[in-house]
Amino acid sequence: MIVGCTSSAGKSLVVTALCRWFERQGVDVAPFKAQNMSNNARVVQGGEIGLAQWLQSLAARKEPTTEMNPVLLKPEADTRSQVVVNGQVRHDLTAMAWQDRGDSLWAPMHEAFDSLVKKHELIVIEGAGSPAEINLQDLVNNRMMEHADASALLVADIDRGGAFAHLYGTWSLVPESTRSRMGAYMLNKFRGDAALLEPGPSMLHEMTGMQLAGVLPMLRHCLPDEEGATIRETPYQGNAVVGIVRYPFSSNLDEFHLLPYATKVRWVSEASDVVGCDLVILPGSKHVAADLAWLRSRGLDDALSRRAADGGRIIGICGGCMMLGEEVLDDEGVEGATSGLGLLPMKTIIDPVKITRCSEIQIPKLPGGFSELSGIATSGYEIRNGRVIDEGCRLGPQFWGRDSIVATTVHGLLEDPTVLEALFGTRPDLILDQTFDELADAIEENLDTGLLWEMVSSRI
Repeated sequence: MIVGCTSSAGKSLVVTALCRWFERQGVDVAPFKAQNMSNNARVVQGGEIGLAQWLQSLAARKEPTTEMNPVLLKPEADTRSQVVVNGQVRHDLTAMAWQDRGDSLWAPMHEAFDSLVKKHELIVIEGAGSPAEINLQDLVNNRMMEHADASALLVADIDRGGAFAHLYGTWSLVPESTRSRMGAYMLNKFRGDAALLEPGPSMLHEMTGMQLAGVLPMLRHCLPDEEGATIRETPYQGNAVVGIVRYPFSSNLDEFHLLPYATKVRWVSEASDVVGCDLVILPGSKHVAADLAWLRSRGLDDALSRRAADGGRIIGICGGCMMLGEEVLDDEGVEGATSGLGLLPMKTIIDPVKITRCSEIQIPKLPGGFSELSGIATSGYEIRNGRVIDEGCRLGPQFWGRDSIVATTVHGLLEDPTVLEALFGTRPDLILDQTFDELADAIEENLDTGLLWEMVSSRI
C-alpha cells in the first residue's frame, strides 16, 4: 500500500509507475483506492471512477472497473460533495453529514477490494491524504491497510521541505497496526545531489526501523492532473491559440491533456483572456448554476456574447454545452436552476438520475467554423444529470449548434488525434502508454526493487 505524509506527496504517480513496473515483471497487478476525491472522472463498466485509478488500470494493462475505486467524492461546493458508490450516485449519502457516512461506505470499500484480490495476483493500494490525520475517522488508509494486511510504503514530497519531520511525525502518529506494517519510505520530487541526504536516512532508520526504498527525482511527465488541471509544456510551436474557461467547479479537464501537442493552450479566467483565442472551450462543470454565476461575476458572459456576435468559435462540452443554452431548469433541486448564456436556442433539465455511458459516435454535419470535423467516427463518454431540450439547433445525436458555436454532451473528443488534426492541422501521438513506460523506468533506476519484491512477496 502506498501512503503519503501529505496530500499531493505523489501517491497516485507512484502507484501508476508501480502498476506498469510490476506488469512488466509479468505480475498480474491491479490498482485500488477505496475513496478518491476528484471532479476528473472516467466512465467504465458500471459507472464512473476517479481519473487516477483509470490511468493506473491502463498502466497495469487492465480493463478499468468500479471495483478499483468504489467510493468517489465529487466536490459541488466548498463544503459539499456528491457521493458516488460503486460507480453510481448515492443521493442519500450525499445528503448525510460526512462523519456519519463511515458505516455505509466501509462495506462497499472492503467488498470491492476483496473481489479484486480474487481476480489478480497483486493489488497496489493507494491511500488518501495522510494516515496520521488524527482528527478524522480513517477508513481509506489505516483500516484498509489492516483489512488487506498490506505492507506500506510511505511517500514524502521532499520538494516541500521538512521531509524527515513529515516522515517521523507520520510514523509516530499512526496506529500501531499501521506502524508495524510501515517498513519502508521513499523521497519523491527530489532535486539535487542525493549524497547530501545523509545522515538523514540513517538517523530515520535508527528511530523508526523504516528502510529507504529510494529517491525519486522531480519527474517531467505527460499524465493529466487527477484533481485539477495542468497545461504541460510541449515542443509545439504553432500559432493557433485555444482558451479553456476554468471555472471553480470545472470537471473532466483531463480530457484536454493532448491539446498542447496540437495547439497553444491557455486558461481563461478573465474577460481579457478571451482576446486572441482562435477557439474558446467551455468545459464540463460539476455545478452549472454556480459556474455560470462565476462567469457573470468575471464579465465572461459578455465577452463570450461579443465573441459569438463576431463569429468567433466556441465549443461547449457537457456542462459547457448546457451553459450555452437559454435556461437550466431544476425542479428536483439537484444543483439549482439558472438562466444560461442564451447563445443557442435550447434548454436543459437537470434530472436526479445521472447518465454515465461510453459512446461510439459519428460527428454530424457541423456549421462552418467546425465543418472539418463533420463525419469523423470517434468515441467518448458522458457523465451528466442534464437532459438537453432542443428548440431548433440540433445537429444530430448529442450535438447542437449554429454559426460558430457547437455544443455536445460527449467528453473525450479532443483526445482523438484525428479530431485534433482536423481542427488544427497537427496530429499528435498518443502519449499515455509511453509515459507509463517512462515512469516504470524511473522505478527501475531509482528505487530498491529488491526491497519492493520483499514487500510484496507474501502477496504473490
